[in-house]
Amino acid sequence: QVQLVESGGGLVQPGGSLRLSCAASGRIVGITTMGWYRQAPGKERELVATITRGSTNYADSVKGRFTISRDIAKNTVYLQMNSLRPEDTAVYYCHARRDGPPTYDYWAQGTQVTVSS
Repeated sequence: QVQLVESGGGLVQPGGSLRLSCAASGRIVGITTMGWYRQAPGKERELVATITRGSTNYADSVKGRFTISRDIAKNTVYLQMNSLRPEDTAVYYCHARRDGPPTYDYWAQGTQVTVSS
């Protein structure tokens, strides 16, 4: 099993910045992809950013504003969010995947990010 613990959510004004962190523990050997998803009220969960062996992928809505990074030594993935907008308000979930077969997906508990003046 893999445990994911997030930190860094909160309330920020439009144009502000936040950094989310997600620390992985447990059976982390074989984890290839880590990333962030978000879910706004009344909407489906959507991909924000992923990182796989140093290669990154971003949703179009966050390109140029968000940066995902991973510290292998600390087993931690980060999401630096700049130029935040009200539409970025959501619960953000850290995700980790162990490729298979079988493939295993792990999720953190979620952290609220609210962008409001």
